[in-house]
Amino acid sequence: MSNPTIEQLLKSSSAQLVNSDSALLDVQILLAHVLDVSRSHFYTWPDNVVNPSDLIQFNTLLTRRINGEPIAYITGQQEFWSLPFVVSPATLIPRADTEVLVETVLNNVVSLTAKGIDLGTGTGAIALSLAHEMPNWSMLAVDYSQDAVELAQKNCTNLNIDNAEIIQSDWLSNVDDSWLNTCDFIVSNPPYIDEKDPHLSQGDVRFEPNSALVAANGGLQDYIDILNRVKPFLKPSGYVFFEHGFEQADALQRLFTECGFSNIKTVKDYGNNDRVTFGQFI
Repeated sequence: MSNPTIEQLLKSSSAQLVNSDSALLDVQILLAHVLDVSRSHFYTWPDNVVNPSDLIQFNTLLTRRINGEPIAYITGQQEFWSLPFVVSPATLIPRADTEVLVETVLNNVVSLTAKGIDLGTGTGAIALSLAHEMPNWSMLAVDYSQDAVELAQKNCTNLNIDNAEIIQSDWLSNVDDSWLNTCDFIVSNPPYIDEKDPHLSQGDVRFEPNSALVAANGGLQDYIDILNRVKPFLKPSGYVFFEHGFEQADALQRLFTECGFSNIKTVKDYGNNDRVTFGQFI
């Protein structure tokens, strides 16, 4: 049997991804990764024949996707804030809704020379996107996982960002005293899924690190721990911004109030779900 054309391969392969709601896009991304081309190549050259070695490599990746592995882990890349991030199973995959968290920080922090800390940075997506967008800001990104720290440092280097530092820390425990009383904001997308949530056994999250997904106390414990530690690091009127689950906004607003924060607001994501809650320490 002769090797398929690009068009034939995309059609036959997407038909195999019966459990994906973006089957054609999935196989286009995988084939573009194998061939080292953009997806527009497929519309220009649909009749090009895929050579045997590329076909073997593609089929190996396709099998991984059929088994449910996330595209980002298969290719090792994920775009966020129009920037290319290296990803690995050591961290969560950056998601489009988290861009709302970045937008919310940018919409509310007015200082052109702001200092901010990103807690639980993972790939570095939030901190590095903010640092890229605001080159006169100073960002510190921390993560408990050394593997995550090394991955975020790699992304920082790849993106040529020089106004961000990434360190290993259990929340703020290893943050230098020079950051005390100097932060215009602290931002975090911490673990917020209840350990009994059935979604943990479904979809892409099956492949992501549980430590980056699950929190005790109905998914709220990390928010509580952070809010109890941030005040010494904030300037007067400094902000704390949290991403959270779509049903957690009321609980987050109560936590902010109980911890002495004011001007508490919740912002919806692109699907019109509550996604970001923030407040000021005044």
